[in-house]
Amino acid sequence: MADNFSRFARQHALKVIGPQGQKRLLETTVAIVGCGALGSAQANLLVRAGIGKLILIDHDTVQEVDLHRQILFDQRDVIEEMPKVLAAKRRLNAIDPQTEILAFHTRFSPQNALELVAEADLILDGTDNFPTRFLINEAAIITGKPWIYGGVLSVQGSVMTVLPNQGPCLCCLVPKAPDCNKLPTCKSDGVLNAAVMWVASLQVAKATKLILGHTNEQVLLHGLDVWEGTVRTIQISKNPDCPCCVHKNFQFLQPPLH
Repeated sequence: MADNFSRFARQHALKVIGPQGQKRLLETTVAIVGCGALGSAQANLLVRAGIGKLILIDHDTVQEVDLHRQILFDQRDVIEEMPKVLAAKRRLNAIDPQTEILAFHTRFSPQNALELVAEADLILDGTDNFPTRFLINEAAIITGKPWIYGGVLSVQGSVMTVLPNQGPCLCCLVPKAPDCNKLPTCKSDGVLNAAVMWVASLQVAKATKLILGHTNEQVLLHGLDVWEGTVRTIQISKNPDCPCCVHKNFQFLQPPLH
């Protein structure tokens, strides 16, 4: 665990963080599901901020087409066909060797989701598809762990915090997972790297506030357009008949039998 406070002097000089806030960061474990564009940017920011422990989860390997927006990777990773989580761990260890990094080169699935996030205090969405996000959502509700949704496409992105047992969940916002075959993708519509950084930065800022104890704020959906430089914010309400967070009808993840 990172313990060199002088390294983070410019950060804990902030009144909103302070030495006690920095200590909380050092004691916190964050799971990042997906270690591509959003996930690598999140991991980079969190390690530089002094997070104590990261759990990285991704099944993919680094490809050249990733390099324009996935900031932890370089040409060597492509040549070596490195799994993203291992390439990320290598780079993050070089940034701050005192942060503990657990790397899981596996797909986040109904079979392993609960086990993979068991040690985490908070979960960040670094994925690019709704079925996995719904799986994160259900795992978070079952375990009571907060998570922060993030999505990016083209020049736009969106961010929302989910606080289980307190506010709305992803299913309250999107009652049914969209058909992935009918949705645009980064491959079809492209993605601006600056949009990725904006979304990831907002996710990490919100994660930092949660870690520091700011858990009573309104749940807002932020819609970002980096090309136009605009942010649209909508307050999200809990669906009193939500099949997931109210009725505990888990379609993507079945909780273990006790």
